[in-house]
Amino acid sequence: MAKKEEHTKKTEQLKNYTDDAQGQPLTTRQGVKVNDTNNSLKAGPRGSTLLEDFLLREKITSFDHERIPERIVHARGSGAHGYFELYENQKQYSKAGIFNDTGRKTPVFARFSTVAGSKGSPDLARDVRGFAVKFYTEEGTWDLVGNNMPIFFIQDAMKFPDLIHSVKPEPNNEIPQAASAHDTFYDFISLTPETLHNHIWAMSDRAIPRSLRMMEGFGIHTYRLINDKGESHFVKFHWKPVLGVHSVTWDEAVKINGADADFHRRDLWEAIESGQYPEWELGFQIVPEADEHKYEFDLLDPTKLIPEEMVPVTIVGKMTLNRNPENFFAETEQVAFLPGNIVPGIDFSNDPLLQGRIFSYRDTQLSRLGSPNFHQIPINQPIRETHNNQRDGHMQTRIPKGQTAYFPNTLGGGCPHLSKIAEGAFSSYEERIDANKIRTRSESFIDFFSQPALFYRSLADWEKQHVADAYSFELGKCKQAHIKSRMLWMIEQINSDLAQKIANNLGMDIPKSIEQPINQAIGADSNVEDFQPGKAKNYLEKSPALSQSNTKFDSIATRQIAVLVGDGFAMKDFEAMQNVLEKEKAVIKLIGPHGGTIKCDTGMEHHVDASISTTESVLFDAVYIPGGKKSIDKIMSNGKYLKFINEALKHCKAIAADSEAVMLLDKTYVKDFKDDKAICINCDPKDFVKAIAKHRNWERMKKTDAIPV
Repeated sequence: MAKKEEHTKKTEQLKNYTDDAQGQPLTTRQGVKVNDTNNSLKAGPRGSTLLEDFLLREKITSFDHERIPERIVHARGSGAHGYFELYENQKQYSKAGIFNDTGRKTPVFARFSTVAGSKGSPDLARDVRGFAVKFYTEEGTWDLVGNNMPIFFIQDAMKFPDLIHSVKPEPNNEIPQAASAHDTFYDFISLTPETLHNHIWAMSDRAIPRSLRMMEGFGIHTYRLINDKGESHFVKFHWKPVLGVHSVTWDEAVKINGADADFHRRDLWEAIESGQYPEWELGFQIVPEADEHKYEFDLLDPTKLIPEEMVPVTIVGKMTLNRNPENFFAETEQVAFLPGNIVPGIDFSNDPLLQGRIFSYRDTQLSRLGSPNFHQIPINQPIRETHNNQRDGHMQTRIPKGQTAYFPNTLGGGCPHLSKIAEGAFSSYEERIDANKIRTRSESFIDFFSQPALFYRSLADWEKQHVADAYSFELGKCKQAHIKSRMLWMIEQINSDLAQKIANNLGMDIPKSIEQPINQAIGADSNVEDFQPGKAKNYLEKSPALSQSNTKFDSIATRQIAVLVGDGFAMKDFEAMQNVLEKEKAVIKLIGPHGGTIKCDTGMEHHVDASISTTESVLFDAVYIPGGKKSIDKIMSNGKYLKFINEALKHCKAIAADSEAVMLLDKTYVKDFKDDKAICINCDPKDFVKAIAKHRNWERMKKTDAIPV
């Protein structure tokens, strides 16, 4: 009886603990009531964030130290070594050596990652991808820490813990893992309209890339470049993949996660091991200081991009990744990227998200790596010698010599001594500040609908359909009707047709209005009406650069080609196709009815890369079936081969067949698509190459709904 009463008492205690925030004001950890937990303290609405902001520091510090040892965000990542080379001197913009010396080969380490999942989550989650590059320059280490999308969800670093807490597994049940399709995320999104632009990118195919080697990278924030005259230009950094920007469909992503949860990680590793090195070109979008207020959006707003049609991207150099890590933990896991790591010639803007990241990243690395000496870990060490008076600390691996550890001094001969700016010392850009110290957000940040509307208008029809499908899936997983209704209202502000498609799929009506103000990213004492977004502006009808339909389609290098074979396959057919595909640097994989080896019709033995029972079509970019009656008879007797072909057809991939293999296609849904330009029957192998290079034949998409795979 006593144990039962004790259990009842404990249950009540837990219930009371769970409900203890009901009706209570938000406070600091010291009990101080808070009237704004959405905006950092700044020197004026568009000014830099102030170090004295104890509310920001407490909130960010608490968040940074929530978990160890894996990263709180970007936990699952893959990395590689390489180098960066400059095409043309950029001294008119920057005095940074990396942008002045075309003879340099600057070492780099790049890390790519998902954001929301844990280390054990799958690669193909619908998610933003981290894209971070550490440049080991001769003047010190520069970290360009960005994503594969050019904007971010929030405008102020103060909101970052809220964003991540909403998208992470719900705290009561730790569900779902590496997924945003749940109530807490959409509750936050629907109350915080600044998230809409990045969110619609996350609902697009950009969130499920075909390969880490086939996605763009962006610095997100507006930075400054400083030349040797002290002149400043605003800049946004872009990484353009040489192979183009390509994605998979959601149906593929789900199946890839089951067939190979390490798909992206394996793809990057194998490409480098085979000598097909991933490459990206680095581009600048330059805005002169005088043009800071030229546009209908604010350059300091990290939820806004500069359309390339307004400010073209100037390509300045190329990064090549040519070496895999020797040890994943020592390098990829321990690498520490800090947005605060810059070199002379590069400087910050007053972007309030960037300002908070400068503090947060160092703070979180102190928690993860356990010491202020994490720069001594080999992967984090600069190539330039370091000399300073910062000594001791946990995990000190060096033995600093000398009597002095302070400056100025005479006992150490005044060393280490200061350097002049002309000698390469860092000097912050002198920006005039004449403003009130204030906790608020600039009214120039309030336009939330214009850029997501521009993004959607710029997409091809197949991309638009994928966005509608993604929203429908995600919101369909939400349980709370009021959250879905609020989201439908907000999506309609972006595009009415898109909202109606989603509403039809959800079996809901789009509300005419919403009861409460949607912009919750303001303080309790703010005038709510001042922060409500207006209608979407149309300052540019379309930005073709935003659509993957306008990417590069001129290479099939590293594309995985599944060749379906049985004993007796026609060597003449295979060899003709093989020669052309390998010349184009595609990767050929023989898929047999069993493992081991298989014989062609000439009696030659061939190694089987995978048996049909151990692989799936979603792991390949195209399918080829050589002739040979014995081989085709064997394949036709195995239903998994038919499924393989039908699934590739449904996913709009190129399919080629020679000689007797046409009989096999007649047993599949391909028989209804023989006029399809990506179905190559007894064709010149070069035509198959052209079809593969197009990535997909999206015109097929509307006709494949009936294919039951």
